[in-house]
Amino acid sequence: MSGREKSNKGHYEIHLFVCTNTRTGGVSCGTSGAALLHKYAKNKVRLLSAEARSRIRVNSAGCLNRCQHKPVVVIYPEGTWYSCTSQHDMDQIIDSHVINGITVENLLIAEP
Repeated sequence: MSGREKSNKGHYEIHLFVCTNTRTGGVSCGTSGAALLHKYAKNKVRLLSAEARSRIRVNSAGCLNRCQHKPVVVIYPEGTWYSCTSQHDMDQIIDSHVINGITVENLLIAEP
């Protein structure tokens, strides 16, 4: 069974987490448009086929401690981290990585 096949019926294969945390007195994902990007991603996934939708879960996340790359998106189970600053970026992440399993190199956050 490949990493993209369902192993447990009813469980999601792909989790897309968008940091929506807002820090008081500082710059954070939440103050950089993350909530709108989260909503945009959820709506985009809702427009996919029923089969595709059943595999993907879009969640908001608390602080992911990579505020300098705001807003931050992480895809699991791969653990791939992206800087996502626009709807166009989110389109690339969903269309390329989430749907087709192809990393979006230009949006990657380098390993610390």
